[in-house]
Amino acid sequence: MPRQILLTFLLAAALALLTACDSGSALSVYLEANRARLSQPAGIDDRPVAFTVPPGAPAKAIAQDLQAAGLVSDALLFEAYVRAGGLASRLEAGEYTLNATMTIPEIAAALQNSVAPGVTVAVRPGWRLEQTADYLTRSGVADGEEYRRAALAADLSGLAAEDRQRYSFLQFLPAGQSLEGYLYPDSYQLPRDGASAADLLQRQLDEFEQRVMPLYWQAIAQEATALDLHAVLTVASIVEREAVLDEERPLIAGVYLNRLARGMRLEADPTVQYAMGFQPDSGQWWKSPVYLEEYSQVISPYNTYLNAGLPPGPIAAPRLASIQAVLAPAQHDYLYFVAEPGGAGRHVFARTFEEHLENVRRYRGQ
Repeated sequence: MPRQILLTFLLAAALALLTACDSGSALSVYLEANRARLSQPAGIDDRPVAFTVPPGAPAKAIAQDLQAAGLVSDALLFEAYVRAGGLASRLEAGEYTLNATMTIPEIAAALQNSVAPGVTVAVRPGWRLEQTADYLTRSGVADGEEYRRAALAADLSGLAAEDRQRYSFLQFLPAGQSLEGYLYPDSYQLPRDGASAADLLQRQLDEFEQRVMPLYWQAIAQEATALDLHAVLTVASIVEREAVLDEERPLIAGVYLNRLARGMRLEADPTVQYAMGFQPDSGQWWKSPVYLEEYSQVISPYNTYLNAGLPPGPIAAPRLASIQAVLAPAQHDYLYFVAEPGGAGRHVFARTFEEHLENVRRYRGQ
């Protein structure tokens, strides 16, 4: 019997046995066996999906409704996650706007913040600001084009002057740069009727000031980083696009910081994808895969295969874990990494180019 089939059979048998004894224990076993899948969204379609949690709905029913809506791929895993984490009783009845690119932890967090008669807007980590603008347009919650214009121009004129003065991070924003990287990705409540782009921008900037800046000021006080905030966010945004597993974020951050310290080019695929922009053929903002011959054809200051140092600014919205990874990177001498096959999100790291080439041959057959 093939090993994978045997493991699946044994897990199913163990789950059935535990279910007969203790459903809570069974869910905990299932969660631990599938924990790596928590970071894998159900799909790549970021179109908004209206989702309703009825009053009194149990976690199991909510999980099944999420799977039926295409928002999670495994209802049992969602139920196991919320029950094991003590979140089942905190899922609130209400109406939400979710999408299939959200992970199970992100959906669970969103379903704890229902404020009627508002609507939940879920901004995904790793999105570039244009994706959020498109999301707003499709959902009809706010004017996506107004959001795009204000974010690209770093135009805060829609916010009150006293609000703008509260943002200590603005001192690090270079002139002419957009708000890319400063728009914190999270789930936000907006008015159901009459919401504006400025409403979401202000909530994102407020969240950034409250969650990111204390970490940055602490790192500066402890002399943990020599990078200014804009550079931290730039590296963190690349880490966000590269890393799948939280435990690997400090490792990947360390690779890029090692390259910077040695004067090497970053050669980060996501920066090339960012420079290439929207792909009409696929309807996506991130071209995948990017082929080797394309690297030299994308003429842009964001192409880190052609340009030394950091790109001009962040390429996406990094989550807090990616920012923390740059402020406290893993200490190692790795300079390269390649993804393992199978889609689990793990990478293999190498110290030399020769080791890296061997890993590429081993894991990609090239």
